Amino acid sequence: ATERSNIRPAFSRLGLYGGMAHAALDTFVFRGRAPWTLSHPHKGADYVATEPASRHQPPTYPQPDGRLVFDILDSVALSGTDHDHNQPVHLTRQDVAMSKAINYDVFAGPEGRYCPAKVYEYNEQDAGTLTINAQNCLHCKACDIKDPAQNITWTTPEGGGGPKYSMV
Repeated sequence: ATERSNIRPAFSRLGLYGGMAHAALDTFVFRGRAPWTLSHPHKGADYVATEPASRHQPPTYPQPDGRLVFDILDSVALSGTDHDHNQPVHLTRQDVAMSKAINYDVFAGPEGRYCPAKVYEYNEQDAGTLTINAQNCLHCKACDIKDPAQNITWTTPEGGGGPKYSMV
């Protein structure tokens, strides 16, 4: 028998407090074996739930202070990420024009928000041209999972490059 987690779908369906109450019930009373299974409100892959930017306010993020909020590139440096410069690129776009027409024009460049390592950067002054900084990649595959156009292909890099989590 396969067990499915009910925790995350409960937050999607019931909100913060309802999700917390359900999580406590499922964890402490049913010990993860609730007699029901919740599903996420959206069907299919994760990228299907991404909504157009016009339906939301642009996010605002606090400036890095070095104590509570850190600069992304400093954090990438702490991960020890290293890729050989002569290896084939492991992040590719199937259709370059699609990045502008769908991801930038409709979704306001979500790659810059879902990628934790600032791999994807849109140049606002150059009509939304996308630059891929593959050397920063942490290999989380968020781009492969969350890209609304499914235009980014992530392949395993050669040579075992990537993050070296030696501080863990």
